[in-house]
Amino acid sequence: MKIVFVYWGYANAGSMLDLQGYERAARALGHELTIYGPAEVELGLPYSKVLAGADAVVFVFEWTTHLQYGDWVDWVRLVGSVPRRRRVVIDCDGAYNDPIEIDGDYNHSSTGGRMSWAGGDELWGCAGTISAEASSRAWIELCDSLSDKIFQPTPRPLRANVGTFLFHIYDPTWETPLDFSAKDLDMVYVGHTKFRWQGMSRVLGAIEGVRDRVGRLALVGEGWARTLDQHVRAGIEDNFYCDRVYLEQLGVETLPAVPFEQVIETMSRAVFNPVVYRPLFAHLGLVTCRTFETPAAGTIPLFVLDEGYIRELYGDRATELIFGGDRPQEKLLDVLARPNYYAGIVTEIRRAFARLHSPQARLRELVEIIER
Repeated sequence: MKIVFVYWGYANAGSMLDLQGYERAARALGHELTIYGPAEVELGLPYSKVLAGADAVVFVFEWTTHLQYGDWVDWVRLVGSVPRRRRVVIDCDGAYNDPIEIDGDYNHSSTGGRMSWAGGDELWGCAGTISAEASSRAWIELCDSLSDKIFQPTPRPLRANVGTFLFHIYDPTWETPLDFSAKDLDMVYVGHTKFRWQGMSRVLGAIEGVRDRVGRLALVGEGWARTLDQHVRAGIEDNFYCDRVYLEQLGVETLPAVPFEQVIETMSRAVFNPVVYRPLFAHLGLVTCRTFETPAAGTIPLFVLDEGYIRELYGDRATELIFGGDRPQEKLLDVLARPNYYAGIVTEIRRAFARLHSPQARLRELVEIIER
């Protein structure tokens, strides 16, 4: 089967590692997988605009429904290349819903930069604004025009016509030894600042009271060190807020984003990594690429997430890795003091994930969806 993915890729963000895993699984299982775009794109994936022989087109939408490499002619080519029943939409960020706002986070807003997914050329808010309701309608109508097979990576989609497909993968080839003998950081978080400050400030607040007993701390990604100009131009800089004065006072190092191929390696530099979701994603029960990447890294994940979610996805014993309670600093210090104990829990997670969420398992599920 030849499967064409449509995805807006970045060198230092998004689900690129997932797509690499899908491509390797496709070759192993006798399929062909390409990403729609010019062959000269250098993002470590097989880009191609050749649609001849395509058996399915899979639209993976995150922050936008725009084509990264194409225009309306390309849309016509994509929808004309396979029948409607062979097209699939994966709505990764919960935008295929009515407008939702949770603790300042949202899936739709009247801010122009967030409306770039509504169509036209409004990237980064350059062409005015529309309402959150209009943005939601435009997103839903576009997805409905492409396929009847619409999925979100959550066990509990809100809309009756949406199915569950977790999409993101756990790739055993990512696994890094759980060796804590020579870590240069006690904590690292790898990811951009977008709506992450609420969760990250909880972690740092716990560290503050025991700062003299915790070593180097680092935040890696866009927005931690400074506000980005494009966010200011779009009027969405508040979405990427963090208290940089507080970070400096706490001695937190703010480092630039790394290419997606270096995410696992960078997470593996520290004893523990906080797993922090956007409030919207936590509310919707979404999984993300970081859901599966963190247990594969040579580190201890500390979940700033709901206990029920952790039990359902990671298993009962993983609740020992939840950050929180009345004395969260005690959990931090215990992880630093006994990392090998917690590594045993991570090893159990790895075994289960390798069976349930491997690239091959996920691709087989996707093929079943296509063939229904």
